[in-house]
Amino acid sequence: MQFIDQVEIQVKAGDGGDGIVAFRREKYVPAGGPSGGNGGWGGSVILKAVSHLQTLLDFRYAHLFKAENGQRGGPSNRTGANGQDRLIEVPCGTMVWNGETGELLGDLVKPEQTLVVAKGGKGGLGNKHFLSNSQRAPDYALPGLEGESFALRLELKLLAEVGIIGLPNAGKSTLISVLSAARPKIADYPFTTLIPNLGVVRRPNGDGTVFADIPGLIEGAHLGTGLGHEFLRHIERTRLLIHLIDATAADVLGAYQTIQGELRAYGHGLGDRRQIIVLNKIDALEPEQISHLQETIAPHSALPIFAISAVSGQGIDAMLAVVWQELAQLDSSPTEQPFL
Repeated sequence: MQFIDQVEIQVKAGDGGDGIVAFRREKYVPAGGPSGGNGGWGGSVILKAVSHLQTLLDFRYAHLFKAENGQRGGPSNRTGANGQDRLIEVPCGTMVWNGETGELLGDLVKPEQTLVVAKGGKGGLGNKHFLSNSQRAPDYALPGLEGESFALRLELKLLAEVGIIGLPNAGKSTLISVLSAARPKIADYPFTTLIPNLGVVRRPNGDGTVFADIPGLIEGAHLGTGLGHEFLRHIERTRLLIHLIDATAADVLGAYQTIQGELRAYGHGLGDRRQIIVLNKIDALEPEQISHLQETIAPHSALPIFAISAVSGQGIDAMLAVVWQELAQLDSSPTEQPFL
């Protein structure tokens, strides 16, 4: 499945139906009496967030979405039928922007949440509406109004409580495959992961928590270098970050500093996001080597540094215990905003 997280579309609401001129033929009624009905409303274009979609791929092949026009009015004061609304399903986490003004129209984060992005036009008035003491036989009606039309930009930001970040080959995909039922592509070369992978990890109380494996960041990612620039936005919605570091790398401290620098440079509060620092692949090291690496990073971080092996499972339970503890503290914080 291709992962598409930004698309541009055009939406067009239905036009209102025309009102009509009609007269009923009754004795003693001047000119038969006006009886032209009003036109029906045009349908609106509505976006709806659904949980079964994870990408905006469908919009890559369909760019124009139209709602149905309203029907014209009928004789005997019959109002035309309203046009049918056009309902468009999008993934939860979709932000909707006006493509021309750049205005944020809405952020669909909850399943079943809806947003009207183009309102249907009002139906025109039939000549019955213009009957008055001075105008006993109006012979005119109004056309329906045009429905709204907009160019929209849809931007998907994944809804994950925990984001796993790190340089390529830090073992992020292996970790999420161990923690959840996610089955990402895993290999021993950089940039194995080309799309974010989501997995649900069960808390001790049975609730599910969504983890996201964010594709590898590299130095300069905030400027557009490598793959990271395309996916940094997905970290914005996470509440907690697991910064995974390859403990077998030649420069472990440099790997740590590179990612921290990219988070600060990108902005949007990522530099201040709650984190857990985790050394991975410790199954390939001796205990004294692991301690040395922790001591090397410690002066540069106020956070505790965990050591795990995603392959053997060593240290994962202790790491998860801290993850649940951190999330519980965020849950109890009245000012914490889980989704930006």
